Formats: sequence, C-alpha cells, structure tokens
Amino acid sequence: MTDQQTRDPQLTVEVLSEALPYIQRFSGKTVVVKYGGNAMTEDTLIDSFARDMVLLKEVGINPVVVHGGGPQIGDLLAKLNIESRFVNGMRVTDAETMDVVEMVLGGLVNKGIVNLINQAGGKAIGLTGKDGSQIRARQLKVEHQTPEMTAPEIIDIGHVGEVEHVSTDLIEMLAERDFIPVIAPIGVDREGHSYNINADLVAGKVAEALCAEKLMLLTNVAGLMNAEGEVVTGLSTQQVDALIANGTIHGGMLPKIRCALEAVKGGVASAHIIDGRVPHATLLEIFTNAGVGTQILETGSAGE
Repeated sequence: MTDQQTRDPQLTVEVLSEALPYIQRFSGKTVVVKYGGNAMTEDTLIDSFARDMVLLKEVGINPVVVHGGGPQIGDLLAKLNIESRFVNGMRVTDAETMDVVEMVLGGLVNKGIVNLINQAGGKAIGLTGKDGSQIRARQLKVEHQTPEMTAPEIIDIGHVGEVEHVSTDLIEMLAERDFIPVIAPIGVDREGHSYNINADLVAGKVAEALCAEKLMLLTNVAGLMNAEGEVVTGLSTQQVDALIANGTIHGGMLPKIRCALEAVKGGVASAHIIDGRVPHATLLEIFTNAGVGTQILETGSAGE
C-alpha cells in the first residue's frame, strides 16, 4: 500500500470528525443558496453543486436553491435575433423578452438543475415564484439623474421587478417532505403580470421569509476584498455599513453585499459571499473550521 493510499483514509476520517459539530449544529436548519455564475456553467462545478445539495439534505439540513440564468437568457435572445439592452446593469424586459426569460429560467435552467440533483440521489422540485404565488412582485422603478437635472428621471425597463412579499407555505411543505426546492426568480404582481427579478434579491428575501440559518451567495470572486486585496472573512453588519460609507465596498460587489446585509438585518443568522468557482464551496463554508469567502453577522468582528 502506498503512502497516498494510507493517508487518504485518515484524512477522510479527520474531515468527517471536523464536520460533526457543524452537522449537529445545523441539523434541522434552512440554508438558502443562490446558484449562478461559473458554478452553473462548468461541468465539474455543476456536478459538485448537485452532490453538495444532496449531502446537506442527507445530514438533516434543508437546502433551498434560488438560481440565476442571465447568460442563458442572453444566448437564447441572440438566437432569436432579439436585442439585449441594459440599464444600470439590468436587462430591459419587454413582453417578448419576458416570454424568453420565463422559458429559460422556469424551463431550461430550472429543470436542468432539478435533474442534476435528482441524478445525484436527491429529490428536487422545480418552481418559479408564480407557483402558489410564492413571490409577489411589483415593477422596479429605475431612477436616472445627472448633475444638471433638477429631478431624477424614471426609466421604464419593463417586466423587471422587485420582491413585495414571499409566501413560504409551499417551500416549507416540500422541505418537510424531504424535497429540495429549486426556485426560478420570476415573480407575479396582483394583476398576474410576470416579472424578472435579480436572483440575489430573491434569495435574500426567501431567506428572510424562512428565517434561514444561512444565506449563501455563490459568486465569481473569492469574497469581499479589503484595501490590500485580501479576503475579509468575517464582518458585522455595522462594519459592512462603515465599509459601504467609506467606499471600500463599491462597484459590482455593492448590490450583492447590500442584499446579504439586508437579509441579516431581516433575521437571517448569517450571510456568506463565497467563491462558486471552488468545487464544494458550500460544504467548505458550512462544515470546516476555516470556511471560505466572507461571512456577515448581525454582531461579530472582522477577520482577515
């Protein structure tokens, strides 16, 4: 037997032993995972994500998946010769584009994730926010203002929404019956109109409504970076507010951090910005002492 063969079993036992207190601590708790980016497009990461969700369920944790699908929407729009336009990073969504969004998010992407989890031995059910009126939406109002303008201009970007209310009855029923809910970020207003909603925002609001133990946002970066380019591993909500105020948190990371911040202030025990490019990133964050990425808590201290 080689040294590698003798080391591997011992390493496996050590890993399981390290994970035990976390399994005991989080058993019966809900973890909301926003899935997207590289983790959704690279085969090895796709497989590891599906297995991670099944493992969480098997050890008594209730994962709820909220997924994105922007690149897939863009690809189909291009094939249909429908122009993609963006305002402040948000896709302008007319009625024709909304039809494509529903086909891609509610059909192609959602059912693909469900199939992967089922193939990994889990029991996943695909939903959109329209099913059971889970996600009540309203149209997002986008303001644009330049220094010479006396008042902001309201820009209509169509069927782009924000979350007004989340109903958890269906999600909780599925979780109690050992299913893993997989939710596409499509909401519906009181008149029955569909809205495309940012997946991070939906994940945050779902986590709040479920009083989740954790909100985990998979990203394409290692986590929140400080001025020296190092990942900040632990922050309190007060520290995050200060970093936003002084400009340390800016650009594309700002909306994601604000989403995590709002979720924690809304009752979620902790929010995590983790690198979806790392295989099994979700398990590394939940079950190891070191963790990965950046954790935000209502109270706590920064770690680097």
